[in-house]
Amino acid sequence: MDGKGEDMYGLHGRLMAQPGQGADLLKIMLDGLTDMPGCHLYIVSQDQIDPDSLWIYEVWDSQADHQASLKLESVQAMIAQARPLIAGMADRLEFTPVGGTGLPLVR
Repeated sequence: MDGKGEDMYGLHGRLMAQPGQGADLLKIMLDGLTDMPGCHLYIVSQDQIDPDSLWIYEVWDSQADHQASLKLESVQAMIAQARPLIAGMADRLEFTPVGGTGLPLVR
């Protein structure tokens, strides 16, 4: 639990680019995210087998912080720029982080 009395929140999923657009989508995803309050980890990875698939791994103080991030001007701009390159989303997994290297201890 964090200081706000909520469990930490994690999200992992695959973002699929339009064919041949994986590198462009990756650049948008990496360039468009700055200063997201409550975010401990936001990793964008390119699939080694399918370069048009990106894996997004996120850890937040709470689900409310994640939801609030979607309203940030920088995130809205990134979504608008990325949307035409996105073919779909899959393999979405929500989880509760409980600690580990790089994360605060959660009890």
